[in-house]
Amino acid sequence: MAAYDPVMLRRLAGAVSLRSRRQKFRLFLDLVRPTEETSIVDVGVTDAPFGEGEGQSVTRNFFEAMYPWRERITAVGLGELPHFNAAFPEIRTVQADGRDLPFADGEFDIGFSNAVVEHLGDQASQEAFVRELCRVSKRVFVATPNRWFPLDPHTLLPLVHWLPNREKLLRRLGNEEAGDLRPLGPRELRELFPYPVRVVNTGMNLIAVGPAQR
Repeated sequence: MAAYDPVMLRRLAGAVSLRSRRQKFRLFLDLVRPTEETSIVDVGVTDAPFGEGEGQSVTRNFFEAMYPWRERITAVGLGELPHFNAAFPEIRTVQADGRDLPFADGEFDIGFSNAVVEHLGDQASQEAFVRELCRVSKRVFVATPNRWFPLDPHTLLPLVHWLPNREKLLRRLGNEEAGDLRPLGPRELRELFPYPVRVVNTGMNLIAVGPAQR
């Protein structure tokens, strides 16, 4: 650990995160094929614009920054979103818990969520979150870090996310959101859904798209 340089690794993490999220966005366009008429709910946005901060925080809310029809997005966050609203004034925002969404069944064409489900602590909470997203959306696109990828996606260090007491260690290494992490593999991710989904494994990330076409 003597050679560990947190500043350098945060910069590298930011670059890796941006590349990863651009890949997710391309996959979203390829797999979902939205149009200017497609209504989208993004559950789990944070109160920040895109491109500010350091490390992975610089790429938060990448979907809103990259999507061409922002006025068709409804963004859901746990808290108030004044900075998000200033950055994306054309987007409707709603304050709600993703496990209890204030929307009708099938209200949206697409339910989108990136890097949220692994932070919900236990399987019951993860399942409630995913099933609620599926309830309000006709189709879903859910991305999460791959439990079995050998690098921790937050710190870019090998294997630390597989260790006992990983939350405490990850916080020391610069992952402020390490609390209550429950990373998922392909099988665990599939089991959260009420219907069959296609899981795309990009190496560092898993992306569930559903319902899967038969």
